Amino acid sequence: MQKIIRGIHEFQENYFAGQQELFERLAAGQNPETLFITCSDSRINPNLLTQTEPGELFILRNAGNIVPPWGAANGGEGATIEYAVRVLEVKNLVICGHTHCGAMSGLLNPDSVAKLPAVKRWLEHADATLSIVRDKYGDEAGEELLTDTVKENVLCQIDNLRTHPSVAAGLANGSLKVHGWVYQFETGDVFAFQPTEGRFVEIKHLPAESLGVLEAPVI
Repeated sequence: MQKIIRGIHEFQENYFAGQQELFERLAAGQNPETLFITCSDSRINPNLLTQTEPGELFILRNAGNIVPPWGAANGGEGATIEYAVRVLEVKNLVICGHTHCGAMSGLLNPDSVAKLPAVKRWLEHADATLSIVRDKYGDEAGEELLTDTVKENVLCQIDNLRTHPSVAAGLANGSLKVHGWVYQFETGDVFAFQPTEGRFVEIKHLPAESLGVLEAPVI
């Protein structure tokens, strides 16, 4: 805790003083262009990863970057998504998974979460992911299987995201783009799903305008 307190002091004395105009402007309201949905994992820092400033990302985090289908849960995910789309009028929705994901490991190994009833129930929103993985990757194991599970989960959660009325309307009228990403901790690389190729491709090799996945259904 002492490290966190020292960090607050440093923020106030060094960073805030140099960015006071930015924070005064943010006090008047926020205008982010992107809703960034990612895992609660402490190893992910969305602003650091995207090199964005306060006010530029509207962030939703939970175990496994899961988006329950519309009406399937009473958590804050649906409210956050609706607010981002209807009120903040974000233009992009990003679901970003990551390698070595503990939630996806729990999905693959249900015994590991048997004594965590809340986690076990939460992971039921990724049942489609587990079904796809069992059908497609029966010959895989270990980290290879886990990484493919992370990727498939991103695609399944995009499907769930599209069941939300605000998102469905935004996609229909062309005001929204949806992106599926996977962040690789050990290399710093980020991969984006490309519907035309049916696979995740390293973002640094792609033009920004090709990163949306709304033009084609996720299969």
